[in-house]
Amino acid sequence: VCFIPGGLDCSISFVSHVLGKVCVHGRQKEILGVLVPHLMDLTKSDCIWQRICWRLVECVPDRWMEAVVLGFVQRAPGADVLSRLLGNLVVKNKKAQFVVTQKMLLLQYGHTTAVLQNLLGYLSLDSLRRSLLLRVLQELLETWSSSSAVKHSPAEQQLYISKAILICLSHLKEPEIESCRQELLTSMMEGVKCHLDSSLPQLRRLGMVVAESISSKINTEGPVLKFEYEEDDETRELKSLLVQTPPFCVVPSLPDDDRSEKAGAALPLVPESDEKPHTAAPVMPDEELDAELDSDDDLTPYDMSEDKELKIKTPVYIRDCIEVLTGSRAEDVDEWEAAVKALESLVRKNPAATREVSVELAKILLHLEEKTCIEGFVELRQRAQVAVLTTDPIPVAKYLTSQFYSLNYSLRQRMDILDVLVLAAQELSCPKFHGKTKHSGAQKPCIQLLPGSDSSKDWRRIVDERIKSKTRRFDMGRSHVELASCPNKFNSVAGHFFFPLIQHFDRPLTTFDLLGEDHLVLGRLVHTLAILMYLAVNTVAVTAMGKALLEFVWALRFHTDSYVRQGLLSCISSLLLSVPAERVLADMTEELLETQSWLGDVMEKDPDADCRRLALQNLLLMENLKKKLEAVPS
Repeated sequence: VCFIPGGLDCSISFVSHVLGKVCVHGRQKEILGVLVPHLMDLTKSDCIWQRICWRLVECVPDRWMEAVVLGFVQRAPGADVLSRLLGNLVVKNKKAQFVVTQKMLLLQYGHTTAVLQNLLGYLSLDSLRRSLLLRVLQELLETWSSSSAVKHSPAEQQLYISKAILICLSHLKEPEIESCRQELLTSMMEGVKCHLDSSLPQLRRLGMVVAESISSKINTEGPVLKFEYEEDDETRELKSLLVQTPPFCVVPSLPDDDRSEKAGAALPLVPESDEKPHTAAPVMPDEELDAELDSDDDLTPYDMSEDKELKIKTPVYIRDCIEVLTGSRAEDVDEWEAAVKALESLVRKNPAATREVSVELAKILLHLEEKTCIEGFVELRQRAQVAVLTTDPIPVAKYLTSQFYSLNYSLRQRMDILDVLVLAAQELSCPKFHGKTKHSGAQKPCIQLLPGSDSSKDWRRIVDERIKSKTRRFDMGRSHVELASCPNKFNSVAGHFFFPLIQHFDRPLTTFDLLGEDHLVLGRLVHTLAILMYLAVNTVAVTAMGKALLEFVWALRFHTDSYVRQGLLSCISSLLLSVPAERVLADMTEELLETQSWLGDVMEKDPDADCRRLALQNLLLMENLKKKLEAVPS
């Protein structure tokens, strides 16, 4: 540090230019890693050095201002230090204001939570900058509550904006909240609707957390919004941002006497007395005293050691179960529970009797509602539905697929139909392990039961395993269990599962519009078709299914919902893995060329990371398919 004697004036513009030039050439870490700690020490108690530091950053040319400001924000250990180093730069310099209030918050989303806390804390620490904080909050809420932004921006950016909103809310004071209460309420209502309409569980949970936080800020005395969701590390971090933590201060060590005096000063004052303190006896209200007198403690309990629990007779026949579930005996709760628990095993043990009433039984199970708090009711009902469908596939599949597009069904029931079709197709197509004939050993669901579940995770696992099985490896030994050969029962019924689902997707009903607001069900339908296509490998109808699926994908390829696009890309994967390579090139050459061009655009431009990864995977599959055919001698 150079000192200029004699009170002479000096200019630090040259130093500012050097700082800006070094930072814009990517050397922020090196120069600011040394400069920021020195300026922190010098400005801690010297207002002259504070003014010098402010002048240093103010004189940086606009073309280099972004690199300098970003470097200071990232290197400062806290908002108070950043305020000391930059002063009111964002008020004086338009370029710095754009970088801080627009670019780092709305156009970028790769900064850490600590950087966000530094940035927004800096805006809150001065009265001249607090107006910018309110403006930033308003713009963040506009983006958060925009349905277009929710659909077209990646989930990582949505999380980043949500964090920024919660940090802004933590810095607001009561008069500021009062002045913008109506704007906060309007943005909250619009934003939570957009997020709850999303097919991605993460975005729905983000909307719930932010809406709860805004509600708790604007309704400090009245009722607040409360949603039910499963908390994870992400939601806990978001909620912690709403609570301001005071900056950590290092307290210098004190001598023992001083330390005891300081500690004593921190304790609440109590009246001195020479006597030992006595515990005051609790005073009981009159009501509690009366309740104590009226208690049943003096009564002699009955001897119930010889009592035995009444055993409910388990149904023996399928028709008994139907009568219990639908007839006059349905009011008997114990019999109803026994029938629900026994139905799957009865169906599998009596296939002939099941075929006589299969469609009726499928209808009963589809409309069956839980009457008691029976443990695992949803799973029990679903397993019974799968058992009926695998026992009599064609008529039951026709019934379920026709009901999927019928009126007066809830979205939950339509998704239940998709789940049952997938599980039954998996059971029919997959060979059992040798020596295991129990139906209870059937594979677990590929599509989860919860409405917001993302079945694409299991689908990607299936595709990865399939690709792994097609990869040649040397010296790996035998890594797979030998499967007993058995016929693929899905071969003759695959078309009955697949084609009715793909026929009427573009026909809106009064209460059901797949191409409109019911895009969550559309996403589940697309993933279901992808899995059915994969399970139809080596079947007679696989080529026709592949052509129909490719036309279906092409019609929806520009859908705005990322969950639907993930399913469409999974459909392409299943087609390339299931349809024989010769048939793909012979029957779908032009379509594949157009699909390849579309996949290239998705890989480069899609905002969703999973979509980009699936598009790349499909391009690699196409390349492997081409190499495989070129290697075959003509």
